[in-house]
Amino acid sequence: MDYWTVRTGSPGEPGIDGGLLKRMGAIDGQAVIAYVCTIDVRSVDDTIAAAQRLGGVPVMPKMAIPGIGWLGYAKDTEGNIFGSMQADPTAA
Repeated sequence: MDYWTVRTGSPGEPGIDGGLLKRMGAIDGQAVIAYVCTIDVRSVDDTIAAAQRLGGVPVMPKMAIPGIGWLGYAKDTEGNIFGSMQADPTAA
């Protein structure tokens, strides 16, 4: 398994749920060794476009997480990688 769900409370209670995934390949020739924050967005495409307008660069193409949504990664002007997640249960 390459993905583990993390739940911080019972369903319907406040908490920060999320997941852990296996460290993947290299970006700029090196494996990602830092925590990558991923935020909920309305549109991965719009978020990546906004990052580019502000000097960031996309680092991985948008990908489907089947039944969950769309995920994309970019690097900001200081070299930090961040993810954007768009909920879409029809993603495949």
